[in-house]
Amino acid sequence: MTLTTEQATWFAETFERLAANVGQAVLGKDHVVRLALTAMLAEGHILLEDAPGTGKTSLARALAATVQGTNSRIQFTPDLLPSDVTGVTIYDQKTQQFEFHKGPIFANIVLADEINRASPKTQSALLEVMEESRVTVDGVTYEAGRPFLVMATQNPIEQAGTYRLPEAQLDRFLIKTSIGYPDHASTVRLLGGASVRDRSRELAPIITTNAVAEMAELAAQNHVDTAVLEYVSRLCEATRNAPETRLGVSVRGAIAMVRAAKVWAAAQGRNFVLPDDVKELAAVVWTHRFVMDPEAEFAGVTPDRILERVLGEVAAPQSRAGV
Repeated sequence: MTLTTEQATWFAETFERLAANVGQAVLGKDHVVRLALTAMLAEGHILLEDAPGTGKTSLARALAATVQGTNSRIQFTPDLLPSDVTGVTIYDQKTQQFEFHKGPIFANIVLADEINRASPKTQSALLEVMEESRVTVDGVTYEAGRPFLVMATQNPIEQAGTYRLPEAQLDRFLIKTSIGYPDHASTVRLLGGASVRDRSRELAPIITTNAVAEMAELAAQNHVDTAVLEYVSRLCEATRNAPETRLGVSVRGAIAMVRAAKVWAAAQGRNFVLPDDVKELAAVVWTHRFVMDPEAEFAGVTPDRILERVLGEVAAPQSRAGV
C-alpha cells in the first residue's frame, strides 16, 4: 500500500503546523526544525555538533511539547555509568522481588547532552536502544515506545575532556547537523523576550504521540522508484571507492537516506521521492558516516568536498513524477 495524494497533502499540512509550533521556541532555525521533525518521523535520531547556548535544549523540549510527549535530559560526564542511562534492577525487600527502575532513556524525546564527554562504555549503552528502540537489562527487554528520538549534542573534538564517538554509534544517527547562532533579527526577538526562561512551556500541543506514530507509518509507505534506489546505491558505492575515504556510506546509511527522503518528500506534499530529495539530504545524512584516510584528512580534504564531488560525478535519474 502506497501513500495517496490526499494523505500526502494532509501529511504536509500537519508537518508545517508542527514546524511552525516548534519554531516559536527556536527562532530563526526553520531548516533545523524541519530536519529534527524528519528524524523523528523517519524514526531515527539526530546529532547536533554545536557551541553551548544555541538552543539545543529548547529544541528538544519544544518537540516534546508539540507532540504531547515526554522528554528527558541526560548530562553525559566522564563518570556516567551505563545504568545511569538505561536503568537498573533493584531488589525490593518488602516484595522480595527484583524491580526494574527505568532510566532517563525511556522518554519520547531524549536530549543526550555532550554525549562525547562520557566514556566509550557508557556511549555503547545507547547502541541497542537507538537501533531497536528497546533496552535489555538482566536478560529482560523493555520497549522504549513511540515516538522515540535521541537528540544528542556533541562538543567539537578539539575541546578538552572529549572522546571521539565510535563509528558504529555515529552510523546510528540518521542526521547530523548544527543549530548555530540565530540571525540578528531573531536575536533581537530573543532578547526582547528574555524574561521568558523557557519558551517551550508556552507551546500548545498540535498532535498526540499516537498521531506521530501514524505519520511515521504513512511516510514509510511513500513511493520510491527503482531508479532512485539505484541512484542511492551508486552514490554510496562512490563514497566507498573514493581514494580519500577508508569507509564510505554503509548499507545502514543507504537505508537511512531512503527513510529520510520518504519523510522529506511527504512533508512537501508528494507521494513519491525525487532525486533532488536525496541531494538535499545527502550532507546531513551521510557525511558523518565517512571515515577519512589520515593523509587526505591531513591535506585538508573534508567529507563535504568528497560528497560534493560524488554528487557531481554520479548522474541522477530523470525525474518521473508519480512513478
